[in-house]
Amino acid sequence: MITVNHLKSGIRKVTFICCVVGMFSVVPLVIITTLDVLGRSFFTKPFPGAVEISEYILSMIVLLAAGYTQQVKGHVWVDLIVRRLSRKTKRVIDVVTTVFCAFIVSVLTYEGLIHAIKERTVSDMLRIPQKPFRLLVFVSGMLLLLEFIGTLLDLAKKKEEA
Repeated sequence: MITVNHLKSGIRKVTFICCVVGMFSVVPLVIITTLDVLGRSFFTKPFPGAVEISEYILSMIVLLAAGYTQQVKGHVWVDLIVRRLSRKTKRVIDVVTTVFCAFIVSVLTYEGLIHAIKERTVSDMLRIPQKPFRLLVFVSGMLLLLEFIGTLLDLAKKKEEA
């Protein structure tokens, strides 16, 4: 029987794998950028399509890391006022902000899917289809949303233990 902990563990593994793919995407980005700079500087011949490819790789890096960043609680948050509040008030604020974030991410994920389905354009120079990158918004948004749901489950578990 599949439990909530099994699902959370599976989601965490998928999120981590996506993050690793994003991390290793830095390597081709560095190579392409280096080739472009060397080509421009020494041979007055830039790497064709370097800017387009770099934009797509950068989007992969950012999108694939979002869920993992939530998993390890690495998103930026300011606790200047919150740290002075009681434990119960902090928990309420955590729940409210997590629900709000999950709502925003669900809207972005839905819109990402709608735009990806309708997408037919290609890049200007290399004619790279934009659809897979638009679908990546949906996939990474789903992973981030699932991580927010996992965070809510963790907050509910903490409430039961308290």
